[in-house]
Amino acid sequence: MHCVIGSGPAGVACAKALLARGATVLMLDAGIELENERAQIARELSGKKFSEWPASQLSAIQGDLAATAKGIPLKMLFGSDFPYRETEEKIPWRGNGIAFRPSLALGGLSNVWGAATLPYRDADISDWPIKISDLASHYRAAAEILNLSGRHDDLEEILPLYSENLNALQLSRQAKLFLKNLERRREKLNSHGWRFGQSRLAVRAADSLRGSGCVYCGQCMTGCVYGCIYNSADTVRELQRDKNFSYQRDVIVTKLREDSEKVFIEGFHRQTRAPISFEANKVYLAAGVIPTAQIVLRSQNAFDQKLILRDSQYFLFPILLARRTRDVKSEALHTLSQLFLELNNPQISSRGIHLQIYTYSDIIAQAVRNSLGPLKMFSQPFVERLLIVQGYLHSDESATVEMRLKRDGQKDFLQLDTKLNPRTKPTIKKVLRELLKQFRAFGGIPVAPMLQIAEPGRGYHVGGSIPMRAHPREFESDLLGRPLGWQNVHIVDASVLPTIPATTITFSVMANAHRIGHETAKME
Repeated sequence: MHCVIGSGPAGVACAKALLARGATVLMLDAGIELENERAQIARELSGKKFSEWPASQLSAIQGDLAATAKGIPLKMLFGSDFPYRETEEKIPWRGNGIAFRPSLALGGLSNVWGAATLPYRDADISDWPIKISDLASHYRAAAEILNLSGRHDDLEEILPLYSENLNALQLSRQAKLFLKNLERRREKLNSHGWRFGQSRLAVRAADSLRGSGCVYCGQCMTGCVYGCIYNSADTVRELQRDKNFSYQRDVIVTKLREDSEKVFIEGFHRQTRAPISFEANKVYLAAGVIPTAQIVLRSQNAFDQKLILRDSQYFLFPILLARRTRDVKSEALHTLSQLFLELNNPQISSRGIHLQIYTYSDIIAQAVRNSLGPLKMFSQPFVERLLIVQGYLHSDESATVEMRLKRDGQKDFLQLDTKLNPRTKPTIKKVLRELLKQFRAFGGIPVAPMLQIAEPGRGYHVGGSIPMRAHPREFESDLLGRPLGWQNVHIVDASVLPTIPATTITFSVMANAHRIGHETAKME
């Protein structure tokens, strides 16, 4: 039997690969879910057209958005914080200057992600022991799981789609205006290292056997009642129809031990805290970077051993367009990222830089009103010219986080301490200067005074604490995610990515997890 620990995107991608090879799979998971009352409201709304939604029910699952110029403090699903619940108690950790949080939810952090989906490039993983060609077929498998939306455009020149069956989401009017500006000056932008195109999202754009397509209700940031945004919890439910797959919730794994034939799993019941144990031929750790680090360090009694967690620095700023798009508030649209911009310019960075463009949403409008204070009466004309840009840097130019397993009396916990990178701010400022130079092409200017450089981990693009190496040393892993000294324990989540490129992380984590599952199942 093969045991997968964790139900996030990495866990389901690995499980799919194992099952395709004929393996028997047990998935162990804490499995916290949305509260019944909120889930019931979401089900009721899903049975109606969004124009018929009662305001009281919509308000009940939106929660308090509390949006400011710095963004949303903590993204919820249907107004609930269940994706982050119980972690300080069940997998004790303490953070110093880090905005990242682990998850014990069914589906993990895919409950609250932005669904942006891009692969990596060989140029950005040049220090990895594998190449993009090793991941290509697994990107295709991951794309099928995610039900990608997107279109053929200039981005393909550097970032393949890995999918032939695509449907494209409808762009907002602001996005169409911005894209038209870019296309007019494509040649000049290309000469400066820019590539651009429609965002690729793990969103069901058209009706299919999996459900209805996007209806452009504008509620993406608080949760899709129609289930159009991919959530790996849905894949777990699909896998439960396979006779070779079983799922056990309420399990917190604490340690692993192996002999020549078996891996022994120790843990406790999430609700009763009663000890639990399992045996497996192979174990695949997909618990997320904080729980995975704890399990590996506890299993080796490695207190005070330093692991380095790498981050893709997240930053945020607005672009103010010269042209106004009227009545954006009444437009039917999705509110996830509309467009992607990729910057590959060695004068700015030796690594690629990724930008995601967001157009109007209620959250953006609220943030503008809160930022303007007594001048909020002027917010509407401002919002109708406003785009929000979320940017990401390669981990080479981002902060790191030191993780150590500590003991506090009879209990242990994982301590996380950030180390800032002096290259971060200068690189981001170069990006803003480049945007300002190209203001005619963009049809607007970046509002530099409103730049927000987030705390490390805020973008949730983190990993690399037990990196894959061709010749691993202690607390590194081999090409199959096995920490040095282990034979049948494979780490398949972001912990094994040697560095974190700027483009979105989940697609590549899933591809790598699928690769490890595929290659190790055939070893049986």
